[in-house]
Amino acid sequence: MKYYKVDFTIQPCSQDARDILAAMTGEVGFETFEESDNGLVGYVQQALFNQEALEQTLEFFPMAETHILYTVTEAEDKDWNEQWEQEGFDPIIIDDGKMVIHDGRHLPQLTPLTSHLSIEIDAHLAFGTGTHETTRMICATLLKEELKGKKLLDAGCGTGILGIAALKLGAESVTAYDIDEWSSDNTRHNAVINQVDNRMTILCGDATLLDAIDEHFDYVVANINRNILLQDMERFLQVMAKDSKLILSGFYTEDIPLLEAKGQELGLTLESQREDNHWACITLRRE
Repeated sequence: MKYYKVDFTIQPCSQDARDILAAMTGEVGFETFEESDNGLVGYVQQALFNQEALEQTLEFFPMAETHILYTVTEAEDKDWNEQWEQEGFDPIIIDDGKMVIHDGRHLPQLTPLTSHLSIEIDAHLAFGTGTHETTRMICATLLKEELKGKKLLDAGCGTGILGIAALKLGAESVTAYDIDEWSSDNTRHNAVINQVDNRMTILCGDATLLDAIDEHFDYVVANINRNILLQDMERFLQVMAKDSKLILSGFYTEDIPLLEAKGQELGLTLESQREDNHWACITLRRE
C-alpha cells in the first residue's frame, strides 16, 4: 500500500496544536503521525489523499494565531499497519479503573478486587484506542449514563470503541458508521473480539446514511471535528428519540459556545460538559 508523507510545520508550535492537527487531519484520511521538532508528520494512503479537503480543514484550524505549512512526498514503502500492530498501546484506565481499554497484549496491572469493564481494541490504525482525550471523555460520560436497554448511534465510529463500550454497559443495540471503509471493517473486527457483534449494525458512509434509517436512538455519540459536527447535527436530530442525548467531542474548549448555539437552534439543551487538556466533550439533551 502506497503512502504520502506530509510534513506539517506549525508556527508557533505547541503540543495542543499538534493534537488538534492530528485529530482534524484524521478526518480527511490521515492514519498515523509522528511528532517533529517544528510540527507533525502525517501519513495518508495515496489513493485517499485529497489535497482540497486538506486545505479546507487547515482553513478552519481553531487556533487563529497558528500558521501551518506543509510539504508532500512519497513515503518509504513499508507496512505501517504491521508496525502499529507490533507496537500496540499501553492500557488506558478510565474513571479510576471502572473502564480499562487495552490491546490484548499490554494488559492492565490492577488488583484482583478491582471491578472494571474491559474492552480490547485491535486498532489497525483507525482512530479511537482511548489514548486521545476526546475518546476518554466520551467513555467517562457513558459510564455515568443509564444505558441498559437503550439504542445508540455511533457516528464516525473509528475503531468502534464507543459503541462497544455502550453495549458492554448494557445498551440494547448500536448502529455505527464511518466514512472510511477501513474503520468500518475495524469496528466489525473489534465487535467480534468483544463478543458484541450480534447487537451491532455497522455501515460505511457519511451522515447522509441517516436519511434512510427508520429508527430513533436514545443516544447519539460523535467524536468528530467541529465543522463536521456542525454540518451533521441536523441529521443527528432527525434520528434522536424524545428525551434522548447527543454526546459530542473532537473539538477544542473554545468551540463549546458555537456547538451549544447550534444545539439551541435545533431545540437541544446543554446538559453537561467536560474538559481535558483543552479538548472538550458536551452532552446535549432533546426533550
